[in-house]
Amino acid sequence: MSSSLPQVQPELYASLFAAKAQRLTDLLAPFQEAAASLDLFPSPVSHYRYRTEFRIWHEGDDLFYAMFEVGEDPKKDRRIVRMDSYPIASEAINALMPRLLAAIKDQPVLRHRLFQVEFLNTLSGEMLVTLIYHRQLDEAWELAARALQQELQIEIIGRARKQKKVLVRDHVMERLHVAGRELIYQQIEGSFTQPNPAICQSMLEWALQVTQGSQERDLLELYCGNGNFTLALARQFRRVLGTEISRTSVGAAQVNIAANQIDNVLVARASAEELAAALADPDSSLAARLAVADYDFSTVLVDPPRAGLDAATLAQVQGYERIVYISCNPQTLADNLAELTKTHRLERCAFFDQFPYTDHIEAGVYLVRR
Repeated sequence: MSSSLPQVQPELYASLFAAKAQRLTDLLAPFQEAAASLDLFPSPVSHYRYRTEFRIWHEGDDLFYAMFEVGEDPKKDRRIVRMDSYPIASEAINALMPRLLAAIKDQPVLRHRLFQVEFLNTLSGEMLVTLIYHRQLDEAWELAARALQQELQIEIIGRARKQKKVLVRDHVMERLHVAGRELIYQQIEGSFTQPNPAICQSMLEWALQVTQGSQERDLLELYCGNGNFTLALARQFRRVLGTEISRTSVGAAQVNIAANQIDNVLVARASAEELAAALADPDSSLAARLAVADYDFSTVLVDPPRAGLDAATLAQVQGYERIVYISCNPQTLADNLAELTKTHRLERCAFFDQFPYTDHIEAGVYLVRR
């Protein structure tokens, strides 16, 4: 496709999905000792993204949502594209877009130097909108924003440089349905959450499927975020220890543990490196605080950033019998598998089409110690 922006083309989706699945199959082929089929999880073909952002473009009296069409040089070759609708975004976001602009357009206190709008929507119907400005926000803005919030029945946050005005709350509560159960997740504005909830549910169900039969032992999860996988997998293990470096995400995870009435999960703020040191030294303060000696880990789950796992973390995860690896970058996944398959056998793999109509591939692999 010629555009750098994703284009919803349902008639092409099946062929685009198949092409990406084949790319992932080819990438994983060197690490599979026997022919194993790729578990495939296609996305809804439209209205699948529940988190999105737009620039706000001012042209005289006109005001519209915009995105940038990026050429070969992202800094120089950029073209503004007007977005009166966005079929990639949820139906609720699309319904709100024109109503929000119409309500703001003739109110100078809300319109003046507004340059970006961010939407955070949930399957459960909640909507949080962040209005971002190139000016400081005063009491007049807050009064107008509260009236707008009431008119549109949404929740609003205002942001400016070194300023954040939360009118009601800074999060939404998502409800995902996973293997016959409802899970509640606090999703905080500005923090990472899975943008495609249909695919997120598929990822959680796949992780549950590949880890069946683990109830008598424990799970270690690195990069656990707000507990996305942690909460779903808690039913599958005796106990779960999750670690995450982001203070905001750890706070959300604690809320989510309580909201789901889960009593066998501990989420702690620690980096993968800090945890590795604690596991290597049971007399350390972190090891004592987490009571790591009380765990009997059989499985480790990692969902690392695009750079993949560093050498030290790779060595750490190779110490566990089973590895569940969720990857947002199949190339670094392949790099890591070159090392992991020296000690573990690749048993299951999956393609999750988190971002249709793009080259992005989200993958999952399940490995068992040789």
